[in-house]
Amino acid sequence: MYKAEFDKHIQNKSLSNSFVFFGESSFLIDMYTKMMTNIDDANTLTFYYDEYDFNSAKAHLSQASLFGGNNVLVIKSEKKVNKKELETLVALCEKNQDNVFVYAYYGSDYKAYAKGFANAKTMSVRFFNPKEYEAQNIILSLASQKNINIGKFTVSHLLNTHNADVALAANELDKLAVFDREITTKDIDNVVYGLGEINLEDFMKKLLEKKDITEDLQNILEHGEDEIRILTTLTSYITQLYMFNIYIRVNGTPNALDILGYPAPKFVVDAKAAQAIKIKPQTYYKLHELLLKSELKMKSTHTDKGAILRSSLIKFQKNL
Repeated sequence: MYKAEFDKHIQNKSLSNSFVFFGESSFLIDMYTKMMTNIDDANTLTFYYDEYDFNSAKAHLSQASLFGGNNVLVIKSEKKVNKKELETLVALCEKNQDNVFVYAYYGSDYKAYAKGFANAKTMSVRFFNPKEYEAQNIILSLASQKNINIGKFTVSHLLNTHNADVALAANELDKLAVFDREITTKDIDNVVYGLGEINLEDFMKKLLEKKDITEDLQNILEHGEDEIRILTTLTSYITQLYMFNIYIRVNGTPNALDILGYPAPKFVVDAKAAQAIKIKPQTYYKLHELLLKSELKMKSTHTDKGAILRSSLIKFQKNL
């Protein structure tokens, strides 16, 4: 099923006690996992990624619940869990309605999960990346929970600041919770880091595509971005691409968990991989050398940092 149908089950209180969450939106998978397992005094066991152990998971759902509460099992993984093992865990939930089981799958090979499980009441839910109005409603709901007074137009501005990434926008809410009045777009500009990592990333994509970045750079600097931070962020970005490049050359396909240490949406991983493989290993060496020398020059001389940055970016594109 999809999110809309699942939301109706939540409203009608017609939920199962076992769930398989998957799809394109890691944020929604996380949000609904937390929602389904937020049970007071529950005996909760959570396996993150490679920690999963079937025998321990089975034992947790098989044992008598402490103090008569709920046994909650959560598996978060980018790698597929054996389906027979999942069926066993689901069956334990069907035998005992005090059990709750959530399998949050962050990988992209989820066709089998879309069909659900034979003879089981497990709810398999696919989460797509939220559309604009859905993202706005999510942020408005989260803001309401934190007693943050913010309107729809301002939420839209917040999302635009982070290039419609609902996870990044949600992370900013704690910064806005300090206000005891309605949040304005000016507050977003002042409190939220104006151009944020996501917009710097857009700038770097343009840079790597050898497009004219003169106007973009001027705009970034006028918004108060620091020249050294632009340079160090670019160095980090190139390092990340190099890690993708090496991993793909060794393993054939990218794996966000292995490379980044956390799962990422498939479209993000695919974009990084496509970008990374275009650059030759020796070029990565030249780019890193240029950026590190430029950073040292900025920090050790009184020369105009803006001039050093512009000169470095010109050389950067010539090396591509």
